[in-house]
Amino acid sequence: MRATFTLGRIAGVRVGVNWSVALVFALIASGLAAGRLPEAYPDRAWPLYLLVGLGAALVFFASLLAHELAHAVVARRHGVGVDDIVLWLLGGATRMRTEAPDPRAELRIAGSGPLVSLLLGVAFALLTWLLDTTGAAGLLVESTAWLAAINLLLAAFNVIPAAPLDGGRLLRAFLWRRTGDRLRATEGAATAGRVFGWVLVGLGLWQFLWTTWFGGLWLALIGWFLVMAASQEGRQARVRELLAGVAVRDTMTPDPVSVPERLTVDQLLSDPSLTPRHTAFPVTGDDGTRPMGLVTLDGAGGVPAERRARTTVAEIMRPLPETRVAGPDEALADLLPRLEPGAEHRVLVVDRGGRLVGIVSPSDVNRTIRRMATRPRPGQPART
Repeated sequence: MRATFTLGRIAGVRVGVNWSVALVFALIASGLAAGRLPEAYPDRAWPLYLLVGLGAALVFFASLLAHELAHAVVARRHGVGVDDIVLWLLGGATRMRTEAPDPRAELRIAGSGPLVSLLLGVAFALLTWLLDTTGAAGLLVESTAWLAAINLLLAAFNVIPAAPLDGGRLLRAFLWRRTGDRLRATEGAATAGRVFGWVLVGLGLWQFLWTTWFGGLWLALIGWFLVMAASQEGRQARVRELLAGVAVRDTMTPDPVSVPERLTVDQLLSDPSLTPRHTAFPVTGDDGTRPMGLVTLDGAGGVPAERRARTTVAEIMRPLPETRVAGPDEALADLLPRLEPGAEHRVLVVDRGGRLVGIVSPSDVNRTIRRMATRPRPGQPART
């Protein structure tokens, strides 16, 4: 899930928001302002309902962010790199660069999020009690009660042992420790996720068809997402196993065509040696070896024609801190979570001296996967 815009960094982790959050935010705020709050405390002014509903929705998304930040912070303490956190339609996602090094680390990383949600739920419950006993405004008491309930529900739902939920990670940690096989553990958690997802799909459709409750469609949507996400995790686990032992240098396109940061957009687009052979180019400094960022033809083409002659590549490129970078000796399997479709998501390969030595695209990885898939296993004859 891609971020539509970035909020910034918290604890060193980039936080992004997908446009779909606006839909959920509106649903939560309107549901509280037009439903729960007026039912509990009628005869209040509607702007007050709306204000409290908006505030509760904001605090809820802050709670979601705290849940994901817990994953990120604990992951980094265990040596697992974190790309970013993205809040989206069905909650949040923390994108990690590598797998947990062992079952214990997996257990701690997975359990940290639900634990934070549980603590928040308890804290909001205590706050509700305190506000109620001190005679605080009823709408404030009702909103904190809702926040307590939703955080406790979030914690409970996430520990269900089904991938891609946190509970699926907990299940994988248990199976991994028991069997010593991370692939088998991942496939077991993925199977549990698909089963649970289909159960939610069936239950949601039944509720919608037999009770005309539109919330059943939402439940079916969540179930369908779980089925798809669990299936993807299973596929990724098999790919990671297939690519075990393969380094980035074995897959990258070496010595990629790069462009200097002082090159103008007009020169870039008019050079027949550059286009249309490639869709993205590493941008280098004056020495021609040190990467400064990544520029795409789509980005260059978006510059108005009258400005191209005086606009440099450095002005429109994705700067290096925002570009995915890998080392040539890094395991290719660890690079997979960072690969996404789109020219702007190419991975630059940089050696220890900071020099650009290659570039990796999804097509490079797909060629390697096909090659490894046709490689005979030990004891098996080669295919002809």
